[in-house]
Amino acid sequence: MNTSIFLKTLNEEISQQNYGENPVELYEPIRYIMSLGGKRLRPLMTILSTALFTDDWQKAVKPAIAVEIFHNFTLMHDDIMDKAPLRRGKPTVHEKWNENIAILSGDVMLVQAYELLLFVEDAKFKKALKRFNRTAAEVCEGQQLDMNFEKRESVSEEEYLEMIKLKTSVLVGFAMELGGIIAGADDNSCELLYQFGINIGLGFQLKDDLLDVYGDPDKFGKQVGGDIIANKKTFLLIEALEKASGETRETLNYWLSLETFEASLKVKAVTEIYDQLGIKKITEDKINAYFNIGFESLKSLDIEESRKAALIEFTEMLIDREV
Repeated sequence: MNTSIFLKTLNEEISQQNYGENPVELYEPIRYIMSLGGKRLRPLMTILSTALFTDDWQKAVKPAIAVEIFHNFTLMHDDIMDKAPLRRGKPTVHEKWNENIAILSGDVMLVQAYELLLFVEDAKFKKALKRFNRTAAEVCEGQQLDMNFEKRESVSEEEYLEMIKLKTSVLVGFAMELGGIIAGADDNSCELLYQFGINIGLGFQLKDDLLDVYGDPDKFGKQVGGDIIANKKTFLLIEALEKASGETRETLNYWLSLETFEASLKVKAVTEIYDQLGIKKITEDKINAYFNIGFESLKSLDIEESRKAALIEFTEMLIDREV
């Protein structure tokens, strides 16, 4: 099955969603953020996961949209906390309306996600709901850790990886597991799907960290070096702080301590330090390690290789992306 058919079906179904009408200020922001697009990675993975076991993948569409609505709900609230002006190149909801509206509209999105989860068959619904609730709490835990880290002088690699696992990867893992639950896969298969999603999700997040520094500005779609400018504790910075010594360490600390600076000079200086320390290769190795672990889980799944082809092709396309 061609992934483009899944994506077309998803986008059509999302465009037809009726979130509500009045008050217009409550529902218009939901239509707005859902219309901004994105890769639809998570709902696609739910459908692809269902299609591993059954040709009746259409029954996964509405629950998959629940995952996408929940994801966008978290983005809407994260943007408020981060005071972010833009999302996918357009004004964030709290900028276009205001913070109170963004909070309330986000709350309604969470309710809508639960509504769409009701389309999971009764016999499988309790398991799906229990796993969704655990995942939702973990995403909040990850966001809180991320905010905690902003106030801390140092964060270990282990702590950072646990934070991004909770904040981003568990939802990719759940998206995969949900597809298995919907298809009626056994517990072991659902766990393998979850582990595939977790590890692929970790690889994706580390790739985002890498692209923020080494991405092509024309393809990346946003300012390269934004994380450096903001002193964001990414995997690259954590590794650099761990490995830098002597004059290199002094230079890195100098740029991290500056409150006023020319952005382009800081990005250039810190990137040069990363180059000296071999941080790009260290990050690439870590990314590939997670992708390899993920594919090992998929390899262990006891189904025909031909049924795995679409999921493998889609994942490899995301791995190779430059944006």
